[in-house]
Amino acid sequence: MSRQKKTHTKSTDRSTPRHSRRLQQVRALIAAEAARIMATEGQLNYHAAKKKAAHRCGVSDRLALPSNLEVEESLRTYQSLYGGAEHRENLDRLRRTALRAMRILDSFHPRLVGPVLEGTAGPHSRIALHAFADSPDALILHFLEHGESFRQEQRQIRWHNGESRIIQLMVFDLDEVEIEAALFELKDRRQAPPSPVDGKPQRRASQEDIEALLSGSFPLPLQTSLRS
Repeated sequence: MSRQKKTHTKSTDRSTPRHSRRLQQVRALIAAEAARIMATEGQLNYHAAKKKAAHRCGVSDRLALPSNLEVEESLRTYQSLYGGAEHRENLDRLRRTALRAMRILDSFHPRLVGPVLEGTAGPHSRIALHAFADSPDALILHFLEHGESFRQEQRQIRWHNGESRIIQLMVFDLDEVEIEAALFELKDRRQAPPSPVDGKPQRRASQEDIEALLSGSFPLPLQTSLRS
């Protein structure tokens, strides 16, 4: 009777699943702490929040950090557990202010984007709008003609084809809230830029969409039917 040959398994093979589980646990820990930082400390940058969270958790940020999407999911969980009525009231307040700002910029086809639209905004969040015009100076002239105070900023974003674009921002205050209007060409109404969270086209909402949100016509999380 022939003997069966024993198969020797390397220790690295046995340890791989355990290592994978440990890495997932670390990513979840960092994502949860990054979400808490963003919710309570006014940190609005995902990468900065993740690096700060990794340091607090005693983990090297050279390891695989959680994705922005993982942090956003943890942020939603944190706000649902600890935000309560205060978070909902703050979100409604920001959306009402966004609607006022959009009416002021009505001739520029404004669209609401980002945390205020997605429902993850905190008390320190900016209201982010997209505005559209043929001329980059059109929005500046609008503020000057109406005697509105504003300041200019720039932001580099990654477009769908992998190229970098410099976007002009007009930042102003309304109802003690900071609002940024990112200026795009009229043709960009057809395609939103990639989201910094998941890389998909950003969801953009019109004034009618925001009115529907405030009236409860749209459930949360928002449906993908929001118009670009």
